Amino acid sequence: MTDATYPQYRIISARFLKPDTAERLLNRIVEIGGIRRMSINGPSIPATVPYGPARGKPNPHPDRKVIHIGDQELQLRVQVGTILLELEDESPASAMKEACDEVFGDLGFSYTFQQGRYMKTQPTMSDYAKYGPDADTMVLGLVDPKRKDRFTVVQGR
Repeated sequence: MTDATYPQYRIISARFLKPDTAERLLNRIVEIGGIRRMSINGPSIPATVPYGPARGKPNPHPDRKVIHIGDQELQLRVQVGTILLELEDESPASAMKEACDEVFGDLGFSYTFQQGRYMKTQPTMSDYAKYGPDADTMVLGLVDPKRKDRFTVVQGR
């Protein structure tokens, strides 16, 4: 653990972003740099239909795509509605807001760019039970401890 506190920001879209738009926004943000941790949140897009008469069959959702962030591929498992960022310092925040203004201005709908505390900074009992005493502090608050499969980590530059 660290005693340092890093600034955290939240980008909330007025609508869910399509994969192409999310890819464009995330690439603009990653180009700026200074990101310590990032999380993409929204409703899940399951690979198989979870209930109903088609239960267990493949889910042909058009937004479940592979997107490219920087030079890495990421399977999009959610409809992007919120992006959480933890930065090394506050200097890139204004450039990130300008990137959001550019992308959302082209789309024609609003968004919110807020500073606050949105990610956990210390392990909870659930984190300890799932990952043990030597858990990677970079994933705290970014993963669901009840999730059965492994979380996705995109390495920074």
